[in-house]
Amino acid sequence: MALNFDPFRELDRMTETILGTRQGPRLMPMDLYREGDHYVLAADLPGIDPGSVDIDVDGQLLTIRAERTLGAAEGAKWIARERMAGSFLRQLNLGQGIDVEKIAANYTNGVLSVTIPVSERAKPRKIEVAAGNEQDALTVKEGQKSVDA
Repeated sequence: MALNFDPFRELDRMTETILGTRQGPRLMPMDLYREGDHYVLAADLPGIDPGSVDIDVDGQLLTIRAERTLGAAEGAKWIARERMAGSFLRQLNLGQGIDVEKIAANYTNGVLSVTIPVSERAKPRKIEVAAGNEQDALTVKEGQKSVDA
């Protein structure tokens, strides 16, 4: 079983929480799986205004950007502040065989779902084998030999 724990990432996370040193965009946790003839990407973006989510495709690069702003009551004395505000960014190389024109996205209950369809030419297909008798195959082979000679 694969272990999905990176002690260095945890150390960075704790340091940035304590010191507030996070610079630049944050990564968003996501799942990616194939379901039939499309891929589904599910990214956690709780508390994000759907209007701040920006998804674009440049060639084979899918980029997701989002912004979280936290309201602060004037004169509030913070006891704990663990929710992070700022920019979130995730980029994925889609590779070949993706229909980039039909990518769709939906944001529900803090989860961004992106449906990435496989292009028609990349879908598995069955090759039909024509059945014939042996005499037809021999005639074709003899015809090919006379053409090649």
